[in-house]
Amino acid sequence: MKWNLRLAAANRGVWKASELRRMLAEHGVEMSTGKMSGLWSGQPAVLRPDELDAFCAVLGCEISDLITAEPEKVPAPRAGAEQADTAVGQQRGPVPARSVTPRPRSGRSLPPR
Repeated sequence: MKWNLRLAAANRGVWKASELRRMLAEHGVEMSTGKMSGLWSGQPAVLRPDELDAFCAVLGCEISDLITAEPEKVPAPRAGAEQADTAVGQQRGPVPARSVTPRPRSGRSLPPR
């Protein structure tokens, strides 16, 4: 994921983190100076949906202007690793034997043995 907050803000004429922080406060989103600094200068570790909505409202942009997907950075599958292309409920290879213990209909668990 590429975080483009500074670019989106610059496209709207916002050049300082403190100015954006003040604009967010006017929209009801109080953000600490430290968090705002982290969002302004680097990748967010945590970003709540309401904060993302506030950024879009203040900057008049879409989420895609703030966040760009980078699927090419995801590592390729390792050689020999099984891929999860089986349907839900299906298993590959022999099914291991399991013992099934019925539960009483009362909903209570059985006592320990």
